[in-house]
Amino acid sequence: MSDWGMQKAALGERLAAGQRHANGKVVPIPSLPAFLKSVIRSGDRVCLEGDNQKQADILASSLANLDPAEISDLHMVQSGIVLPSHLDIFEKGIARRLDFSYSGPQSARIARMLFGGKIELGAVHTYLELFARYFIDLTPNVALIAAVSADKDGNLYTGPNTEDTPTVVEATSYKNGLVVAQVTEIVDKVPRVDIPGDLVHFVVEAGRPFYVEPLFTRDPAAITETQILTAMLAIKGIYAPYGVRRLNHGIGFNTAAIELLLPTYGEKLGLKGKVCTHFALNPHPTLIPAIEAGWVEQIHSFGSEVGMEDYVAARPDVFFTGPDGSLRSNRAFCQTAGLYACDMFIGSTLQIDLEGHSSTVTTSRIAGFGGAPNMGSDPRGRRHPSEPWLKAGAEAAPGSDAALRRGRKLVVQIGETFGERNAPLFVERLDALELASALKLDLAPVMVYSDDVTHIVTEEGIANLLMCRDKDEREQAIRGVAGYTDIGRARDPKLVEKLRARGVIRRPEDLGIDPLDADRRLLAARSIKDLMLASGGLYRPPSRFRNW
Repeated sequence: MSDWGMQKAALGERLAAGQRHANGKVVPIPSLPAFLKSVIRSGDRVCLEGDNQKQADILASSLANLDPAEISDLHMVQSGIVLPSHLDIFEKGIARRLDFSYSGPQSARIARMLFGGKIELGAVHTYLELFARYFIDLTPNVALIAAVSADKDGNLYTGPNTEDTPTVVEATSYKNGLVVAQVTEIVDKVPRVDIPGDLVHFVVEAGRPFYVEPLFTRDPAAITETQILTAMLAIKGIYAPYGVRRLNHGIGFNTAAIELLLPTYGEKLGLKGKVCTHFALNPHPTLIPAIEAGWVEQIHSFGSEVGMEDYVAARPDVFFTGPDGSLRSNRAFCQTAGLYACDMFIGSTLQIDLEGHSSTVTTSRIAGFGGAPNMGSDPRGRRHPSEPWLKAGAEAAPGSDAALRRGRKLVVQIGETFGERNAPLFVERLDALELASALKLDLAPVMVYSDDVTHIVTEEGIANLLMCRDKDEREQAIRGVAGYTDIGRARDPKLVEKLRARGVIRRPEDLGIDPLDADRRLLAARSIKDLMLASGGLYRPPSRFRNW
């Protein structure tokens, strides 16, 4: 007769082992190494937060200090590889296999370790894709999470940076996995219950806040006039004609420039109330002037942003907040909103090939995907219409029956033709293909596939790929905005001009934009201090961004 309670029995064994090092649910910091050694088994699948921003840093450091002779071959499943300790686990032989989404700060080191055979790669996922697998075939045996505070019963308050926590806990605890939470402090009563205590097995009082990466802070002082020009092109050439109200902005100075142009250039174009009213977005500091000017009606967030806590709490009409006043973020829900409820994604990338495939992988760094492939994909399950969605669908298939014609999500890649260290944005062949070959991957890590990309914006103009009718037109449209890169200089001038005559390619002058007008004086804030002042002192920038 089958034993249907093996997982529950295994959890019972972990609980009994962990209890020897705990007082009730509370594990003292000095007992943490022995505790982790007692509840984690070699070969376990472990989810460590490891989010896009917040990090269970105390738990990560303790895990990395285990003895590989006692605990080894762990399979790490975590959305973000952000801290050095996340890779120390592999360097020391404690973990072997990795499934992840994002590795921005560790992108160079993870590339070296993958090429060096230190990490066995499962796959690079989008956030939503990885979360889905937590419930199917990557369910954690142990989850090491982070929260602001806990009470004696294990009820958790996650604060503004809830992020991945509810998803991780749900997948782990309801499948007889063990949940351990790092908290800043243990209190008599939490401000609000974000994770109920019966899903949390042990709590570690760290005595200090968990680390949060200020990932979405962009200093307006670093925005260039070229980036301002691309922002002007996007606003006048895409936002305005499609009437884009529901959208997501990717990370970068180009999108930061767009946010800072809304109250100035956007106001001049008469677009207030017509574009940029509803966002799936973290609380970007560069959006403060637009919020204060009444442009933004509502924002749902994946996570928070360092220093924006008081500002968000003071603007509950715009942000989702709890009864305690703080932001309630949720990465899984916001990723779903970005996929199905937004009409446009606009973001930067590192490489674009002649078909329009986009990737952030280079031969020296593997940054992962994060949410961009999810935000930047056309959801074929969508059924509700909207003006931008229908207009994009009509441009892609003008001769089809309107009643049966699917709309299209606008997926815009924006950037300068030459990026950091003068690296060209446009290439013949993505570095992602070299990586796939070197690591013997079945699938190259492409961020946004060409059939999802609808527009490319550079300082040279806009390429509307929806209006291309064959592969050759698409290639020439891309070459037509590739500037003085090798790709751009190999264009067919006559075909490019024909595409321009049809409106497939639009230059700044075609939109009535003088590049000389792309001036930093157009920005609604030109420094971090300006953003703080625009917030009425509510925005408290991280110290590294303060210069006053």
